[in-house]
Amino acid sequence: MPKIHINSTDNNYSKVVIGTVLMMFAQVFSLCAQIGSDWPVLKTYDQDHIQKIAMPVGGIGTGTISLTGRGSLEDWEIMNRPSKGFNPTLENRGPVKQKGPFFAIFMEEADGQKQSRLLEGPSDPGHYEGAWGATSNQHGLPRFGKASFKAAYPFGQVFLSDEQLPVEVIVKAFNPLIPGNIDDSSIPMMVLEYTVKNTTDKEITISLAGTIQNFIGYDGKRGAAINNVNEYREDKQVKGIHYTSKGVDPSSEQWGTMSFVSLNEGLTTYRTSWEKLESRWDKQRLDYWDDFSEDGELEKRVNEEANAPLGSLAVKTNLQAGEEKDFRFLISWHFPNRQTWDKPGFQKEIKSTMGNYYATQYHDSWEVITQTLPRLTELEEKTKMFVNALIESDIPAEIKESALFNLAHLRTQLAFRIESGHLLGWEGLFDDYGSCFGSCTHVWNYEQTTAFLFGELAKTMRDVEYGYATDDTGLMSFRAYLPLDSAKLWGKAAADGQMGSIMKFYREWQLSGDDTFLKAHWPMVKRSLEFCWIPGGWDANKDGVMEGSQHNTMDVEYFGPNPQMGFWYLGALKASAEMARYLDDKAFATTCNQLFERGSEWMDQNLFNGEYYEQQIQPPMSADHVAPALMGITSGAEATDFSSPDFQLGKGVLVDQLVGQMFAHVVGLGYLGKEEHIKKTLESIMRYNYVEEMSSFANFHRSYALGDESALVMAAYPGERPKKPFPYFTEVMTGFEYTAAIGMLQEGQIDNGLKCIRNIRERYDGRKRSPFNEAEAGHHYARSMVAWAGVLASSKFQYSAVEKSMTFTSKPGTYFWSNGYSWGTCEVRDREASLSVLSGSLVLERFSLVGEGTAELDSKPIQSSATVIIKF
Repeated sequence: MPKIHINSTDNNYSKVVIGTVLMMFAQVFSLCAQIGSDWPVLKTYDQDHIQKIAMPVGGIGTGTISLTGRGSLEDWEIMNRPSKGFNPTLENRGPVKQKGPFFAIFMEEADGQKQSRLLEGPSDPGHYEGAWGATSNQHGLPRFGKASFKAAYPFGQVFLSDEQLPVEVIVKAFNPLIPGNIDDSSIPMMVLEYTVKNTTDKEITISLAGTIQNFIGYDGKRGAAINNVNEYREDKQVKGIHYTSKGVDPSSEQWGTMSFVSLNEGLTTYRTSWEKLESRWDKQRLDYWDDFSEDGELEKRVNEEANAPLGSLAVKTNLQAGEEKDFRFLISWHFPNRQTWDKPGFQKEIKSTMGNYYATQYHDSWEVITQTLPRLTELEEKTKMFVNALIESDIPAEIKESALFNLAHLRTQLAFRIESGHLLGWEGLFDDYGSCFGSCTHVWNYEQTTAFLFGELAKTMRDVEYGYATDDTGLMSFRAYLPLDSAKLWGKAAADGQMGSIMKFYREWQLSGDDTFLKAHWPMVKRSLEFCWIPGGWDANKDGVMEGSQHNTMDVEYFGPNPQMGFWYLGALKASAEMARYLDDKAFATTCNQLFERGSEWMDQNLFNGEYYEQQIQPPMSADHVAPALMGITSGAEATDFSSPDFQLGKGVLVDQLVGQMFAHVVGLGYLGKEEHIKKTLESIMRYNYVEEMSSFANFHRSYALGDESALVMAAYPGERPKKPFPYFTEVMTGFEYTAAIGMLQEGQIDNGLKCIRNIRERYDGRKRSPFNEAEAGHHYARSMVAWAGVLASSKFQYSAVEKSMTFTSKPGTYFWSNGYSWGTCEVRDREASLSVLSGSLVLERFSLVGEGTAELDSKPIQSSATVIIKF
C-alpha cells in the first residue's frame, strides 16, 4: 500500500490548491453577476409554496425568530419557551390586534411620487377570514404583490417585486452555523438584510424602517410586560435601540434584554415609543404610517405610560438609476433565567433556575452585538463555506435538503444548554410548551445531526445519561429530570433508549477519540448493559435475546422477542465488546461477543419469516416476573393482562425494525443479522408499508400525511393483526421513514430510499407545511434529525478518531464530510481521492475507498485549508 506524505510543497498538493482556488473564483464571479445570489441556494419556493414557510433564525440553545416565506418576522421564541405564532402585539386596542413587529419601505421618485409598503409579500389567503376580519400580522398595510423564497439553511431569502413600485427587494436572514464551532453557532441573534435595487432609470429616495415592541416579561403565554424601557444608543458602527425593563422580576424566566440596531449609512431617525393611546380606538399605527409615508423619517413620540413601548428605526438614503444597496440590521436577545422542565403533568414539584449557557458568554443583548460585529463577516463567510461545501457535493438533492433543513430543529427551543454547558432537549414542541421532557433517550437515539456536526455537544448528552441519569443498578431513567442531581427521579427504563444510548456513547468515543471520556463513563456504560440481565429484566436468561417487558418509543411495553429491541440490543452488545476489548476488559468483551453471536443467530432463525422480522409475543406469567423498573411506565400498565397483552406488534411489518442495524452501519459495526435478511426486510418494508396515496388508507390516530401524499406507514399487516396493535401503527412519522430510507441507501436500494425521502420533503413543500418543521409529537421533532445519516449513507463516510481511519465510496464525485470536530470535502476520481480539510484538523493513518482498498498515511496532522492527494 502506498505511503502518503503530506507537505505544502508537494506538486500534486499545489495543483489541487491552485485548481480549487481558481474554481472558487469562477463560481464567485458567476454568482455575483446575479442580484442577491451571493448566498447559497438549495431550494426555491414559488409564490404558491410560501404560505407555511417559517425558517427559525437563532443560535443553538438560544431560541429563534422565524423568517416567513413572505418576509415577515414571526414566532418570537426567544424567552426560554416555545411560542408558535407569537407576534408581540401588547397594548394594542381596537378589534383587530395583529400588529406585531414589521419592516416597511418608503420610496420617493424623481417626479415626487411617494409610496410606502410593508416589506412583505402577499398575505396567506388562509388568514383572510375571522370574526373581526383577517388574522395575519399587519394584514391591512400595503405590501408587495409578488414573493418567492430561496433557502439553504441557515440562509433564507425572500424575493419581493411589484410592477407598481420602483424597487425590487430581497429580504435575507441568517445566523452563523459552523460545524465543530459550537460557540460561533450559538449566538442569540438574527442577522437581517434588505437588498434594494432601483429598477428605474432615475435616482430615487428610499427609507427602510423596522418596528419591534419591548415585550420583555411576556413570552406569548406567561408573564407580563411591566414598566419596560427603550433606550436609543449610537456609536461609530451601530445605531439602535436597547430594550430593558424596570418592572419585570429579574429572577423570572421572561426577564432579560433585547437590542435592535442598524449598521447602515444614511440619515437615521427613530422612536423609542409610539403615540400615546388617547381613546379605545388605536390610532398609533395611523400616526406612524402618516409620519413615515410623508418623508421616510420618524418624528419622536413620548409615551411614558406604556408598559411595552414600541421602538422604531429608520434609515434614509438615495439610490442611483439601476443601483442596489444592502441594508443590514441585527436583532439580539439575552434571557438568562431558563428554568427546569415545565409541562402540564411533568416535574411541577421541582422548580429552579438552570440558566442558559449562552447567557454566560455575554453581559446582555447589546454585548452580543458588540462582541459579534467585529467577526460578523468572517462568521458569514465560514457559514457560506459550510453550506456551499454540502450543497455543491454530489449527494442527491433530497438528502441534502432533508439533512440541512432539519438541522434547524437544533436551533429552536427544542434544544437548550443549561449553564453547565450540557445540551438537553424536548422530544418536540407544542405551541407554547415542550412536548415530552427529559432528552428522551428512545427519541434522541435516532438523531445523528448533533454528533456529526457538534461532537462536544453530543458528548454532554452522554454525560447526562451516564453521569447523572443512571443509577448504581444500571437503570437509566429514559427521561432526565432537572436539576441534574435529580436526573434519576423518573426511575423508569426503556429498552430501546438504554441500548441506543450505549451505541451513541460508542459513536461519541469513536468520533472524538477521547479515551478520558471513555474511561470516565465506562463503569456506568457497562452497568447499563448488565441491567439487561437482572431478574425479571429484558434478557434475564442471558441468551442474547430480549424477552422481558420492553418499554419503547411506541409508548408501550412489548412482551417477547421483536426486531426493534432485538437489533438495538445486538448493536449495544457489539459496541460494548469493542469498548471492553479496547480497555482490556477481556472477560466482558467475551461475554458480549458470545451473547451477540447467540442472539443474532436466534433472531435470524426465529424472527425472520422469509420476508421480514416479526415479534413473538411472549407475555410473562404475572407482574412478579417483571422487574419493577420495567412496569407501570404507560397508563394502565399496572393492570396489564399478562395472558394476552394489548398494544403489541405481533406479525406486523414495522417500519423501523432495523433501526439498530442502520445505526450499526453508521458507526462501522457491520451487520447485526444476516445480510440477505436485512436486504430482504427493507424490500418488504417498501412492499408492505409504502402507501402511494394516503387518501386510500385508513388512519386511526394522528395524521402527518394526507390526501394524495405518499408515505411509509408505521406498520403493515400482510397477515394476522392483533386486535389492538400498538397505538401508532397507522401513523406516518418522518423520523421512522428516514430510518427505513437510510437503511435502504446503506444496502444499495437507492431508488427506494430516495423515493421515500423525496416523498417526505414533498409533504413539507411550503404550501402545506413548513420545510423547516417536521412534526411528530410536536413541532421540530428531534427524531427527524436522523436525516443527517442520509449524507453518511450516500458518501459511505465512516470515521474513527480511535483508529485514525476514514472511508468513502469509490463512486466518482465530490462529497461533504464532517466528524463533529472538523469538516471538508473529498473528491473521488478513478483510484484517487483529494481530501480537503476546510475547518479543524485531522490525523489519519488509514484512508479507504470502498472496493479500492486502503492507503496508509503518516500521522502528521492535516490542518485547515490543506488538501492531500491519496492514490490507490
